[in-house]
Amino acid sequence: MSFAVMASPVGALTLVATAAGLAAVLWECDDGARVRLDHGGHDPDHPVLSAATAQLAQYFAGQRRTFDLPLAPAGTPFQQQVWAALRTIPWGETRSYAAIATAIGRPTAIRAVGAANGRNPLSIVVPCHRVIGSNGALTGFAGGLAAKDLLLGIEGRQRALV
Repeated sequence: MSFAVMASPVGALTLVATAAGLAAVLWECDDGARVRLDHGGHDPDHPVLSAATAQLAQYFAGQRRTFDLPLAPAGTPFQQQVWAALRTIPWGETRSYAAIATAIGRPTAIRAVGAANGRNPLSIVVPCHRVIGSNGALTGFAGGLAAKDLLLGIEGRQRALV
């Protein structure tokens, strides 16, 4: 594994890649137990890390709505299913945990979907920030609710933290 750190409007992000693709986008304040992996050596010139840094910079500038990167997140089959559903949420839109559970054919697995969402190792790229409470409230987020609000704002969602 290789890693690089990039500055962003939501703080320093640590990007981690394997030979297969981008494995993680980690927050400055990330709990090490949320996504367990060895960051490996610092290599900002790694092709996947270079591409991810450029695409994330474009996203933060409002110039990119989707990411075109090889992804290699490690997770259970259920987590992979939830993360695949997250990738279908269009830029600027949100979904509830219940809607994600229904989309994957497990309408009663709302809490399990929430747990899988919380373990998403590819923050921003796999848009877990687009998942909100059924009542429209911003809910837990590894990067913090202020970061979630900022990301939704970049995407044109006018939200105010309550």
